Amino acid sequence: KLQVAIDLLTTADALALAEKVAPYIDIIELGTPLIKSEGVAVITAMKNAFPDKIVFADFKTADTGALEAEMAFKAGADLVTVLATTGNATIEGAVKAAKQYGKGVVVDTIGESDRVKRAQEVTALGVEFVELHAGLDEQAQPGYSIQVLIDEAARVGVPVSIAGGVNVNNIAAVKQAGVVVAVAGASLYSAADPAAAAKALREALDVA
Repeated sequence: KLQVAIDLLTTADALALAEKVAPYIDIIELGTPLIKSEGVAVITAMKNAFPDKIVFADFKTADTGALEAEMAFKAGADLVTVLATTGNATIEGAVKAAKQYGKGVVVDTIGESDRVKRAQEVTALGVEFVELHAGLDEQAQPGYSIQVLIDEAARVGVPVSIAGGVNVNNIAAVKQAGVVVAVAGASLYSAADPAAAAKALREALDVA
């Protein structure tokens, strides 16, 4: 599947971007800055606008797993993130809430020192998949390459997504690593023509 990560700061801007890229993507992710700026109402607005899409709330929960997951699901989210660096009890709480609502939990490995090992551990807790994630700050470091995530995905042996600079030039390699979801952010929302960028990404993904 192809996921768009929307790291804008207003509901209006997020909906406008989603409208452009929706024909080509499967999962609409509401970024943490967007949710912090607009609250859970942006989740409801997005799900109402695109009921046929999977809506992904990037909460990056670090505590109160069940409570925060329930907040996301009640607002209309299909998937919610919990941090890999938190304790298993927090992840388990979120998974319990997900089962009650028929939804799913994704564990986000941002900041995790050993993404592969942690991904294998948390998969046993009942999560949908694990996001091998290099955040924007990590991507900005000298020498960063998405190849690190691609190599990790190829050997992890559990369902994962990759987020950390996916674009039209590397999405074939991302897919060939065996991921279940490719996450594109800046390559779409920073494009001069997001719709054309999303179309090109979808075509590259489908032929890979």
